[in-house]
Amino acid sequence: MKAHVSSILLGVRDMDRAKQFYTEGLGWKIKNDYGVSVFFEPDGASPVGFYGREGLAEQVGTGAEGSGFGGLVLTYVVRSQERVDDIMAEARKAGADILKPAGDLPWGGYGGTFADPEGYIWSLGYSARGTDQPYAE
Repeated sequence: MKAHVSSILLGVRDMDRAKQFYTEGLGWKIKNDYGVSVFFEPDGASPVGFYGREGLAEQVGTGAEGSGFGGLVLTYVVRSQERVDDIMAEARKAGADILKPAGDLPWGGYGGTFADPEGYIWSLGYSARGTDQPYAE
């Protein structure tokens, strides 16, 4: 198996709220809306989609209820501190819960963390040290 993710599916409880957060709040474009699932324009990366939480849990053979930190963090690496600040502001305005405001990180980078309305955690980051980072933009 290769170190590659073909797509990322996030199980959501409120499809309309999730779509509104990502489209109106963060500017994502919907590629396909199947009602039970939604996929966004991948923009050169792995596709991201939503699926009803109950249905997705059933599909993969687990229970839909979970609590606390699930051990999953989605990272988004950008090319400047200013872009980190811009995205954090967009997320806040769209209704995100800011978990860690943008600032200097212990390892020398700059970043912040927010949770979307469904509780999925996004870690934004920038580092002047590396030149071969997996930049999202």
